[in-house]
Formats: sequence, structure tokens, C-alpha cells
Amino acid sequence: MLSLASYSQTEKSADSLVIGNVKNAEDDSSIANVHVLNLNTVKGTLTNSKGHFSIRASVNDTLFFSYLGFKSIKIKVTNDMLNIPGTVIELTELAFALEDVVVQPYNLTGYLEIDAKNAPVNDNQRYSISGLDLGYEGGKSNRGAVSKVLGAIFNPADFLYNMFGKRPKQMRKLRQMKEDESIRSMLATKFNRETLIVLLQINENELEDILTHCNYSKTFIKTANDLQILDAISGCYEEYRILNSKN
Repeated sequence: MLSLASYSQTEKSADSLVIGNVKNAEDDSSIANVHVLNLNTVKGTLTNSKGHFSIRASVNDTLFFSYLGFKSIKIKVTNDMLNIPGTVIELTELAFALEDVVVQPYNLTGYLEIDAKNAPVNDNQRYSISGLDLGYEGGKSNRGAVSKVLGAIFNPADFLYNMFGKRPKQMRKLRQMKEDESIRSMLATKFNRETLIVLLQINENELEDILTHCNYSKTFIKTANDLQILDAISGCYEEYRILNSKN
């Protein structure tokens, strides 16, 4: 009987819920809508109005806590966190130095034809490829953009192997992220790439290199939210797998 009881307790702690509360380290107030992500299982959740959260995890899993205006942190799951509800996670506010921004309005004439020509537009071209659902954003419509796209198509071995081939585990997590609605909702509100960088175990420069090698324009890289970046990388990875398998 003692042996069975001990076995049952081990099973429970191996896959259970982490139940806790996220607070502001400065004033001990609870923080609602904090994003909590298990980096090992690629499952996420949000804290409720009182800062409470619960997420399934195992010992040694890593939980990632992020909230706008606060420093994100990673916490390693322990046996105590699984067996004793009420873990308190404290987030520290970030100090931002705001810079002066000069806003220059467009000088509109009132004539649609003239104003339409003067208004800035995103003229990056996306080239479709037969057999693939997505295409390649080669940048502005010019001869160099087309050459860049064709070079990517006819050189699949060099296309993105250095980026994707060395990170098979991280890239497989992309599918899990795309299927989790809570993570998709979280990324749709973010523009700092932090969650993607932590999950894929790359730095910001490497993330930009991946998008550049996928032939996404600088405009897209700078303006897209994290969900759009996720879909872009995921789509590019699937294209890479298709091209690599055919090669």
C-alpha cells in the first residue's frame, strides 16, 4: 500500500497544474491579463482579473511570464510549485525614456488623383509559386527582386538550411503555436518579438535574418505584429520543407 501511494504521488507531480498569482513587485497588487506560456509544451494562458492563473506543467518545464510595461521572466517549475498551490510570481515595471516624436501631416490638396499619387504605399511585391500556397515577398517591383526570388527557388539547399536545418525542435513548435488560440491571441497584441525569440531560442538579429531569407520586405519586418511574424516564419518553413524534400 505504501508503495502504491508513493507511485501515485509521483505520477501526480509529473504532470499537474501550476496554480499561482502574478503581482506587481513594487506595490504587491495583482496583475490581470499576464501572458503565461509553457515553453516546453507550447501551451499558454492568461491571468484573470485577480491575477490568478493555472497551467499544466511538469517538473523542470519553463514558464514564461510577459506583460506590457513589465520585465518578462522565465521560471523553472519545481515539485513545490506543482504540489503546493499559490505560487506568487512578481513582475518588475520597466522604466521607459520617451523620445520626442515629430509628426508631419500629409499636405493634401483636396484633389483625389493628386493626393493618391503623393500618399505613401507599400509597393512590395509578393510572387506566387506553382505548387506552394504562399509566395515570396521580393521587395519593390524591380528586376533585382525577381532575381532574388528565383535564386531562392532554384537553390533550395542554400535557401534556408542554415536557419531551419539547425533548429528542427524549435521549428516544430511553430505548428503547436499556430494551433493554440490563446497563444495566437497573445501574439496578435505584441510587436516586440520577445515571445518568439524565447520560444525559438534565437536572437532578434537571427529572427530578422530568417524573415529576410524568406524574402519578406523590411517594411513587413518592422510593422507586422508577432502573430503575423509567426505565420510568416511558419509558412516559410513549410515551403522550405517542400522544396527540400523535392530536391
